[in-house]
Amino acid sequence: MPNCDATAPSEPHAEYTRRLATRSLEAERWGRRDRWLSHLRLAVFGLGALAVWFAFGPHTIDWIWVVPPALAFGLLLIAHDRVIQRRTRADRAVDFYRAGLARLEERWAGNGVRGEQYRDPRHPYAEDLDLFGEGSLFELLCTARTPAGEKTLARWLLEAAGAQEVRARQQAVEELRPRLDLREELALLGEDVTSRLDPQKLVRWGAEPSRLVSRRLRLAAAALGALPALAAALWIFTASGPIPLLIAVALASAFAASLRKRVAPVIAGVSAPTRDLALLRDLLERLEAEPAQSPRLASLRAALDTEGLPPSRRIAQLQRLVDLLDARRNQLFAPIGALLLWGTQLALAVEHWRAVCGSWVGRWIEAAGEIEALAALAAYAYEHPDDPMPEVVEEPGPAFVGRGLGHPLLPVASCVRNDLALGGDARRALLMSGSNMSGKSTMLRTVGTNALLALAGAPVRADSLRLSPIAIAASIRVSDSLQQGTSHFYAEIKRLRQIMDLTEAELPVLFLLDEILHGTNSHDRRIGAEAVMRQLVKRGALGLVTTHDLALARIADELAPVMQNVHFEDQVEDGEIRFDYRLRPGVVTKSNALELMRAVGLEV
Repeated sequence: MPNCDATAPSEPHAEYTRRLATRSLEAERWGRRDRWLSHLRLAVFGLGALAVWFAFGPHTIDWIWVVPPALAFGLLLIAHDRVIQRRTRADRAVDFYRAGLARLEERWAGNGVRGEQYRDPRHPYAEDLDLFGEGSLFELLCTARTPAGEKTLARWLLEAAGAQEVRARQQAVEELRPRLDLREELALLGEDVTSRLDPQKLVRWGAEPSRLVSRRLRLAAAALGALPALAAALWIFTASGPIPLLIAVALASAFAASLRKRVAPVIAGVSAPTRDLALLRDLLERLEAEPAQSPRLASLRAALDTEGLPPSRRIAQLQRLVDLLDARRNQLFAPIGALLLWGTQLALAVEHWRAVCGSWVGRWIEAAGEIEALAALAAYAYEHPDDPMPEVVEEPGPAFVGRGLGHPLLPVASCVRNDLALGGDARRALLMSGSNMSGKSTMLRTVGTNALLALAGAPVRADSLRLSPIAIAASIRVSDSLQQGTSHFYAEIKRLRQIMDLTEAELPVLFLLDEILHGTNSHDRRIGAEAVMRQLVKRGALGLVTTHDLALARIADELAPVMQNVHFEDQVEDGEIRFDYRLRPGVVTKSNALELMRAVGLEV
């Protein structure tokens, strides 16, 4: 049921179009430089090859003529690498704004992050509300670049937050909404992070017990590492002879040998975490520089610091240690490094770094992921300026009151909006009747999707929405399972049991039941449906139930005034069925099923 009358926002579209044109020109300029330098490198390489041949073949020129093209080729390699990086960044910026325009022009489905890894058929609403997969809400929302950002956004959509938490997110989203430059820069920094970062391994490495945390060991290693150099200086500048040097080397070697079993795993295991942290460093450095006014952003910004230093500087410290550690691979330096206990001293320094910062690695990743999730919601808010922030209230009873509700995954131009009020002094549940395709299921998804957007901290597709914290539960897309030997009816009653169990938790439930118990006979269906709806309302839940079985409409009359009948209508004109998708009070008064069957040539 297409459920929204407004047109696509022109201001974000105009800004994205302007920036796309600018970034496209930059990409073309760097692309031309890339091609020019490629050709120049090839020419210089050819010139150098000729110089090598003339110098070492017929010996017609001196070998010194090989040096200029070799130096020129080396300089061109450096310059070309920088140009390639600039061109890559410009191409990413182009892709960023093309993706934004695709969302604004409703061409985004199938081109974004689908979140398939977060799908869970046992979740009380994820499958029913098209949360993950192609054309899903997650694909529309997710502009996060790191696995932590994607995971945080998915968690917010899967778990309803409390009123205070939602308001904190809303303030942060409103602060981030106009910061388009930040979102662009995060997109430019994030490609390698998305494809190569393994946050779980990184967190495990940071949390492992330290093997070599001892101030005494570090001091001893520094002293014994300096001892051979002092002994060598004594031999050179005095008449002490080689004996002090031999003793110093023996002491240093014995010390290194005593620690070798503990040092070796540190050296072997530090490269991958350092590489992963290096991927995060630029992202974290950009977030560190971003001003924070709202309480949530300020607390996240503070969470990035480790004993007064931002994570980018902490990571730079570790990178310097690993770079120094790699110097041992130099054949000329290796003997000197062995005398200085180079590997042992740096392993001790790495373990000291991990003792100070290792437990913070998970916090850095989590804070960065939460900022990314907030930035994703801010991008959605920026691209939907007509969608308001909902009012999340804490009232004695549950409430869901929306005006002009529409489904955020439907095209804006063909979307029809409806009003709905549940809870408070109003009705607690609605029984919606109407024919197939008249809009009943889409209305369920409209209510559920806007509720989960609201409780994630995002704007909603509505003129206004006021709701209390609620637990969403739906039975819209349950299906049988051949592998598990589960019938559709059995799958549905298991979901109904799950919804009943949710009503015993702290949050009131918003239930969304489509064609309740339609997999059984009419007698059992009526008794079962009445019992389910009566129990849900009795337990303080709000919700909607759909049916095209008009015999069930009497249940709402029996449960009045807490439950009321509403319906969608359709018309058959010239053999074609037409819907207006408008929600009306009362029970549907006619059925067009027989007319439709005759229209397609069935004799009934």
